[in-house]
Amino acid sequence: MLTQVALIQCQHNNVAVVFCDERHLPYALILPLTDGHTLHSKVLQQQIKLTLPVKKRLWQLIVTEKIASQIHVLQQLDKNAKPLERMLGKVKPGDSANIEAQAAQQYWRLLFGPDFRRDTEAGGINGLLNYGYAVIRAMIARAIVSGGLHPTIGIKHCNQYNDLCLADDLMEPLRPWVDWLVYLQHRNTPSPEVDQHTKQPLLKLLSVPVEWNRKNMPMMVACHYLLADFKRAFEDKSIKLVFPRPLSIDL
Repeated sequence: MLTQVALIQCQHNNVAVVFCDERHLPYALILPLTDGHTLHSKVLQQQIKLTLPVKKRLWQLIVTEKIASQIHVLQQLDKNAKPLERMLGKVKPGDSANIEAQAAQQYWRLLFGPDFRRDTEAGGINGLLNYGYAVIRAMIARAIVSGGLHPTIGIKHCNQYNDLCLADDLMEPLRPWVDWLVYLQHRNTPSPEVDQHTKQPLLKLLSVPVEWNRKNMPMMVACHYLLADFKRAFEDKSIKLVFPRPLSIDL
C-alpha cells in the first residue's frame, strides 16, 4: 500500500514513481510538475517558443548519436556494424531522409538475427526491451522535470496523447544500452521473459558507470548534465549534445 503522504514526499524529493501492470511492465508514471526548477516559467516559455530550425538541428544531433550508439553496441558484440557506419554521416537536420528508420531496420537484423521483428505488444525479447525502455524513459522524464522543462513538449515526437514526448526524443540514443543488456540475457536464456530476475539488470542501468564529457559518473547523474546542455542548446548553436556512454555493460 502507498499512502498519499508517501507519494507527495516522493514528489518533493523529485522521485519518479513507476507503476507496473499485471505483466510486470511499466504502465504509469508520476512526476512533480512544480518546484522542479526555480526558473520553471522562464525555461518553459523558451521550450514552447523553440523554432523549427532549432528543433531540426537538435533532432539531427539525437539521431546521429543514436546510430553511433547502435554501432558501438554491434561492435562490442562482434557484430557487423558497417551498414550503419555508412549511414552515420547522412543524417540531415530534422532527419528528412528518415535515416533513423533505415538504420533501425538494419540494426535489429544484425543484432538479433534476420527473423527478429520489433513488436511492442509481444513478450520474450520484445517484452524485455519494453521494460528496459520504460526504465530509461522514467529516468529521462525525471531529469526533464528537474531541469524545469515539460516532458510533454517534444522536438520530434508530438502525439497529443503522449505525455512524455520530450522524454521519448531524448531517450533515443540511450535505447541501444538496453538492447545490449537484453541481448546478453537472450544469449544466456534463448526465450527470456519479464520477471523479477530479468528486470534486475535493466534497473541497474540507472546507476551504471558512464562516461560523459570525459568524466565518469552514474547514468542518472549524467542525464541531468545532458538536460542542462539541452537547454543551453536552445540558443547556442555551438553546443553539441553529449550523451552518456556506459563504460561497460554486463549482467
